[in-house]
Amino acid sequence: MKIEQIHHVAYRCKNAKDTVEWYGKMLNMNFILAIAEDHVPSTHDPDPYMHVFLDAGNRNVLAFFELPTLPEMGRDPNTPVWTQHLAFKVKDREELLKFRDHLEANGVEVLGVTDHSIFHSIYFFDPSGHRLELACPDPEEDAMLAKLDTVKWDMLNEWDRTKKAPRHAAWMHEKELSEV
Repeated sequence: MKIEQIHHVAYRCKNAKDTVEWYGKMLNMNFILAIAEDHVPSTHDPDPYMHVFLDAGNRNVLAFFELPTLPEMGRDPNTPVWTQHLAFKVKDREELLKFRDHLEANGVEVLGVTDHSIFHSIYFFDPSGHRLELACPDPEEDAMLAKLDTVKWDMLNEWDRTKKAPRHAAWMHEKELSEV
């Protein structure tokens, strides 16, 4: 048995129409389809919803639910805001910078470019408060990924034993920290 790919990823949104329009304008995602029901098919709960689907590229689908009868959406207060996010890949640094400029020109606050060694990222929030990341590969990505591959199990096992950050891949952000 093997998973082929992600079919879709679904999140809650505050307003389905605003969400579709924002992702279209800010990230150039096409609106694929909408489904609306008065009952949830899997649970049969009487709960009206609007379910919208967006093309995130390369057969990846991003979906949202607007749930107007439920209390206003929030976030888990025990999880830092930077933890839960959705990252999209862009072709290269030039494309990443174009997106950053486009987002900022449209009033979106953008953090970064952050150099993660294997890739470079910008971070921002959608209108529902979901943290998003756009990432582009570093030119040396393949060599760095190979280096990380050799230590992944050692790192995971050490973390599992100690719950302290192993130093096997500290090189990834040492340059960034030395510039601070």
